[in-house]
Amino acid sequence: MRTRFHWTFMLLVLVIPGGAVADTDGEREALSRLVHELRALEPLIDEAEAQADPEARIRMEYDWLRRDLERVRDGIRAHIEAPRPMRDPEPREVEPLRGDYRR
Repeated sequence: MRTRFHWTFMLLVLVIPGGAVADTDGEREALSRLVHELRALEPLIDEAEAQADPEARIRMEYDWLRRDLERVRDGIRAHIEAPRPMRDPEPREVEPLRGDYRR
């Protein structure tokens, strides 16, 4: 009985860290796809801007939208490329997104 417990414990020790690495790799892959999808929005934004009425009283600020999407992409890329710290990272200042694109 004790030997079976010992082998089960050893198997768990070997499997759990591998699963954690696989989850991290899966997260990085999903985030990379997300960055790609955000970049794929650029032609749609260009098309919408080209169709916009320049005389409209209320206009969409496409440059503001582009800057916010760039900040999101940069933040995701920074997370993907950052070395994994052994301790909690220091807090950092993050510029808020505009979020309102009407003027």
